[in-house]
Amino acid sequence: MEFEEKTISSETVYDGKIINVRLEKVELQDGRIADRELVGHSGGVGIIAVDNDGQVFMVSQYRIAARSIMLEIPAGKLEYGEDPLECGKRELIEETGYRAEEFIHLGEYFATPGYCEEKLNIYLARGLSFVGQNLDDGEFLNVKKYSLDELYQMVMDNKIYDAKTAIAILKAYNMRKEVIK
Repeated sequence: MEFEEKTISSETVYDGKIINVRLEKVELQDGRIADRELVGHSGGVGIIAVDNDGQVFMVSQYRIAARSIMLEIPAGKLEYGEDPLECGKRELIEETGYRAEEFIHLGEYFATPGYCEEKLNIYLARGLSFVGQNLDDGEFLNVKKYSLDELYQMVMDNKIYDAKTAIAILKAYNMRKEVIK
């Protein structure tokens, strides 16, 4: 059975700085027409940065959508057409002040594919050296290091609520023998 939905029409109902919202009419597999509300987003990049002692740089910041302070890997929004690795390098320096010698791509993931087009690239960064933090205007966060074991347990205990961060921690933990040199 074919599951693809064919877009018949698309109307932008909101066009903002970070997202746009579209109402699409689609033809279903059985020929019926349905509405789909989609959030357009250029995507993002997350970096799980591990130092030579096996400590992971994490950031905590207030997230209005969650109405709480979230513990996350350093991350940022891709500009349309931007190379994900270049975005990750920039965001790592901006948020933590560290540059990495080595980046390993850990995969691409959709944040919430039921209605949002945001795709996240996740990288592991090693060979870190401090070059100075350079936060975006209006960005407020704290940087703290944690052991990979501690972060893994936080994911398993549902103390990390950010999906990209949980994925990055689980992937890095699974390959920890290669991660910590």
